[in-house]
Amino acid sequence: MSKDVNEYLGRLDNWQDELSTLRHIVLGCGVEETVKWGVPVYMAHNGNIALLGSFKDHCVLSFIKGVLLNDPEKVLESPGENSQSVRLFRFRSVKEIEEKEGLIKAFIFEAMEVEKAGIKVAKQNNEDIVFVEELQKKLVSDPLFSDAFFALTPGRRRAYNIYFSSAKQSKSRDARIEKYTPRILNGKGINDCVCGHSKRMPNCDGSHKLYE
Repeated sequence: MSKDVNEYLGRLDNWQDELSTLRHIVLGCGVEETVKWGVPVYMAHNGNIALLGSFKDHCVLSFIKGVLLNDPEKVLESPGENSQSVRLFRFRSVKEIEEKEGLIKAFIFEAMEVEKAGIKVAKQNNEDIVFVEELQKKLVSDPLFSDAFFALTPGRRRAYNIYFSSAKQSKSRDARIEKYTPRILNGKGINDCVCGHSKRMPNCDGSHKLYE
């Protein structure tokens, strides 16, 4: 068991019992445990296969290549209509997790086989754009962020990517992404007005400076 995951669970205000139960089940399948992007991540065959997440009204076991998994009961959910790979298994109680233990293990074992076989998700990309690595990690690790980001227009996505990628150091790129996460979650582009006083909506015209 990873000490970093122990610390992660210890910091949580809710869903500790549920995530601990999920962790025990997943580790029983023989995967490697680590922390990436601030959350517990489970690996097999040198690839990331799943991660744990805590939200306000539920916790999740997210499968990185969940779209490739066999799901006859239709329990896996897409984090957003534009998500082409990640699928979520949502839980709200330890009892619910224990009742689904067999299914959880089946998904884990299948995800391990997918990674072992080197199967890739064939993604449809209507944009001639490659997201900077730090943004890609954020999109994988934060389903809510991913939903909000892909709900933006292609132009807004491109503008953010240009701004994030222009920072020379990785830590600076991460800092920019975190700074603009609230704006993205609110559906705003990098140059959009957020104060409501612009005369050039939706663009910012600098009116906010008059109210600072």
